[in-house]
Amino acid sequence: MGGAGLATTGTAVDPAAAPLPAVDAAGWLVADMDTGDVLAAHDPHGTYLPASSLKTLTALTLIPRIPPDTQITATQLDAGIDGSKVGLVPGQTYTARDLFTGMMTVSGNDAATALSEAAGGIPATTAAMQAEADRLGADDTHVVDPTGLDAPGQVSSAYDLALFARAGLGDPQFAAYVATQRARFPKPDGGSFEIDNHNPLLGRYAGTIGVKNGYTVAAQASYVGAARRGGHTLVLSLIRSKPDFTAQAKALLDWGFAADGRVTPVGQLVAPRTAVPPHAAAAAVTVAPRHASSGPPPVLWVAAAVTALAVWRIRRGRRRRRTR
Repeated sequence: MGGAGLATTGTAVDPAAAPLPAVDAAGWLVADMDTGDVLAAHDPHGTYLPASSLKTLTALTLIPRIPPDTQITATQLDAGIDGSKVGLVPGQTYTARDLFTGMMTVSGNDAATALSEAAGGIPATTAAMQAEADRLGADDTHVVDPTGLDAPGQVSSAYDLALFARAGLGDPQFAAYVATQRARFPKPDGGSFEIDNHNPLLGRYAGTIGVKNGYTVAAQASYVGAARRGGHTLVLSLIRSKPDFTAQAKALLDWGFAADGRVTPVGQLVAPRTAVPPHAAAAAVTVAPRHASSGPPPVLWVAAAVTALAVWRIRRGRRRRRTR
């Protein structure tokens, strides 16, 4: 996907380009977000645990399905999730806007779980995410958990993370969430507390407009970011990197801004397979009280099953990809 130049486990770059900075991520990619030109990459289709950078796909999938003013009541399931949290309190009602903000700024797994349950449950959400990944041409991605927490079989690639960021930043709501540096998050007593975006480049690297970082011990660090300078918008992705990747990400973006329009691209970020209008893939959900039943409405289970079957048929016909 993206051209023969990206079918490598090594580094793809124009031989006439300036030397690349040293990068220790297992896979990385830098591209012009507007044209889709991939300026350089290393093992772009290598598949690895994505950690919370996968939340870019979670948001991209759920934002069209859940209107921002939707009221969602947190449960013990949400509050008890592992990993990073924004601090949901069981029984407290939040707007979807609050939850998307908490998910995309402080990487709240509790917020991601609450949104997924509101959209019909975890199985329905992961099926919808997989269908969206397939639509975007993100063929390296297999979705198991919408939070991005490590799960057997869950993988993505530097190439696919760039696709998710590019598609997401085309949605004004998504773009606003990932550009938020600080926000107020509601407390049960009617007050609020401040949350700060975990993106290490936002507000610290000139022109940064998002997007998302992630980390688990098994996955190590992952990152997808975007910045605008001098009429160019670049997207950068790193996967399976050391936790202190910030200097390397900045150096790659510096290289990309200097190279954009001056080097021969090594590939392309592909356009979606189908031109589905925003919000047309699925109707907005009606969120019922989550304590009223033991699972999502039957119609959503049917929709999830149909989507999962379609995904399985597509993937059955593909060659098995290399995984790590």
